[in-house]
Amino acid sequence: MKTNIGLYLALLFGVFSLSTSAIFVRLANAPSSITAFFRLFFAALLLLPFLLTSKENKRQLLSLSKKQWTLGILSGLLLSAHYMLWFESLRHTSVASSTVIVTLQPLFSIAIGFVFLKERFHKLAIGGCLIAIAGCILIGWGDFQISSQALFGDLLAFLAAGFISIYFFVGQAVRKELSAVPYSVISYLSSSLFLGCRAIMERSSFTGYPAATWMAFGGLALISTVFGQFIFNWLLKWIPATVISMSILGETIGTCILAYFILNEAISFQQGVGITAILLGLVLFFLSPPIQRDR
Repeated sequence: MKTNIGLYLALLFGVFSLSTSAIFVRLANAPSSITAFFRLFFAALLLLPFLLTSKENKRQLLSLSKKQWTLGILSGLLLSAHYMLWFESLRHTSVASSTVIVTLQPLFSIAIGFVFLKERFHKLAIGGCLIAIAGCILIGWGDFQISSQALFGDLLAFLAAGFISIYFFVGQAVRKELSAVPYSVISYLSSSLFLGCRAIMERSSFTGYPAATWMAFGGLALISTVFGQFIFNWLLKWIPATVISMSILGETIGTCILAYFILNEAISFQQGVGITAILLGLVLFFLSPPIQRDR
C-alpha cells in the first residue's frame, strides 16, 4: 500500500504536468486531430519499452481477458472522443469558454459515483467542489460569448467533459486487475488509431511540420501525457476517479501561471480571484471526510 503523502504528491506532480497541455497545443502549428494523434501515439511509444522489458507487464498483456481488452479499447475510444469534441469546440467558441466548461468534469464524476458506485460525499467536499468550479468559471467569464455558434461549441465542450469523466471510471475498473503500463499503452494506441482515422477523414497531413511543432508534440507526449495523464492512470488503483477528476481543476491554475511566464499572458485581478477560489475549493475538498460507499 502506498502512503497517502506519496500518492498526493504524485497527484500534484501529475496535475502540474498536465497544466502544460494548453501551452504545447498553442505552440503546435498543426490541425487539432494531428496534435491529439501524435500526443497519444508518441506517449504509447514512450511507454512501450516499459511494457516489453518487464516480465510482469508482458505476462499481464498476454493473459488479458476479452473483458480487459474491451475496456482498454473502450477507454481509448472515450479519450479520443474527449479530444475530438474538445478540439472541435475550440472552432466554435472561445478558448476560455471551452476550457472552463471542460473543467465541469467533477460534476459528472460525482453524479456517476453517486448513481452507479453508491458513493456518498460529505457536504464539505461538495461545497469545495462547487467553490473550485466557480473559480474556474470566474477565470473564463470575461471571454464567454453569446451566439448560436458559441453555444454549439459550449455544448461540445460539455460533452467532452462527460467523456473524460467516464474514461477515468473505466480506468478505475481496469486498474483493479491490470498494471498502469499495459493499460495505458492499450488505451493510448487505440485512441491514436481512432484519432488517426479522424485525421485521414479530414485529409490532414501527418508530415511536413516545422521542428518547433514536432517539439510541441514531444512535450505533449512526455510531459503532459506520460508525466501527467499516465500518473492519473497509475493512481487510479489507490485514489477514486472522482478525487482525480476534482484535482484536475488545479490544471487551470498551472496553465495560467505557465502562460504568464512562457506566453507573456498577464494574470488579471479577476483571474487571481478565480485562482484563489480554486485553491480554497480544493483544500476544502481534500480536507473533507473520505468518500463513503453504501453497501
